[in-house]
Amino acid sequence: MTLTRSKVPEVTLTFWVLKIAATTLGETGGDAVSMTLNLGYLVGTAIFAVAFLILAAAQIGAKTFHAPLYWAVIIATTTVGTTMADFADRSLGIGYTGGASILFALVLLSLVIWWRSEGTVSVNTITSPRAEAFYWVTILFSNTLGTALGDWAADDGGLGFEGGALVFGAAIAVIAAVYYATSVSRTLLFWAAFILTRPLGATLGDLLTKPVTDGGLHLGRFASTGVIAVFIIACIAILPQRAGSHPGQQPSS
Repeated sequence: MTLTRSKVPEVTLTFWVLKIAATTLGETGGDAVSMTLNLGYLVGTAIFAVAFLILAAAQIGAKTFHAPLYWAVIIATTTVGTTMADFADRSLGIGYTGGASILFALVLLSLVIWWRSEGTVSVNTITSPRAEAFYWVTILFSNTLGTALGDWAADDGGLGFEGGALVFGAAIAVIAAVYYATSVSRTLLFWAAFILTRPLGATLGDLLTKPVTDGGLHLGRFASTGVIAVFIIACIAILPQRAGSHPGQQPSS
């Protein structure tokens, strides 16, 4: 029997390191375009949305898993998620709580529609264009939600950037412990961890780039984006990745 390989990478430590780095780059890169270049959140969202649509179409159209293309789409979702969340929260005046609530509802809605259509929302089943389209829509909403959650925790929640990073990092550690110590649904734990890595990256990105008076390190948005991009490229080039070996996946016979 021919084994149909998944179009997304094996979920390993490398995956999570790259995911956190990509979400951090999304925060610094999105802010660099919308704030440093002074293009605004709406124009920034339009630019990154076009990039996302082009890259996602290439990814869905690809026959096999390609790590550089996959991570380029992930980065595109984090950058457009940053500017889209900031536009909703700040330009439209919805606020962090309102924005996070709306985006959480959109994440749940996308998962429900995906489940009703495919019968599962497991990443082990991303082998068809339709399943992958649901996957990327859910990721786009989850990364946008993560931006709003990170801003809410740091600002409205009063945690600051360091405090927010510690809280979200601790939450991810708890999920990892539950994964190794219990038999809780791997699909549920994956999506919980996936969503939480975004606000972790958002707070880390803000910690790197915000002014010292605001609790940041003021390292510069473009410089930080460049360093993180080099790190991601090095990880993709050096660390092995493969598709179709997700936790809980049973090999075909």
